[in-house]
Amino acid sequence: MIAFDLECSAGHLFEAWFNNMQSFQEQNAKKLISCPYCNDTVIRKVLSPVAVKTTSRLDTVRQTEPIDYPRLAREIVDYVEKNFDDVGTDFAREALKMHYDVTEKRNIRGLATAQEEEVLREEGIGFFKIPIPKSDDREKN
Repeated sequence: MIAFDLECSAGHLFEAWFNNMQSFQEQNAKKLISCPYCNDTVIRKVLSPVAVKTTSRLDTVRQTEPIDYPRLAREIVDYVEKNFDDVGTDFAREALKMHYDVTEKRNIRGLATAQEEEVLREEGIGFFKIPIPKSDDREKN
């Protein structure tokens, strides 16, 4: 069994378990998956946090290749750039509008000042910062 983080077209995030990726794809194509909050059947898989499983018997676990953290970081940045709307310096304004249901919820990325970040925290709006390398730095890797 595998758990996927899912999102409906209304922006509700939830988790569901499937036998495998094919099972998720088949059920989603047949509209058998629905949002537990609004019953929407337009569902997409979203990026899940990375988890590392450890064991107390380290002698039985041998990692053949080290994790390529720079590559992993580039993949995360690429995913955000492809799947989040760039709102530029209007990040805080757009986040507040979505928080108060003035506009439709969606994934956004952009810039915020320290003061704007503090306002978002005070309003209970979750966000996280990803340092985006300069484009010439990314091309080197």
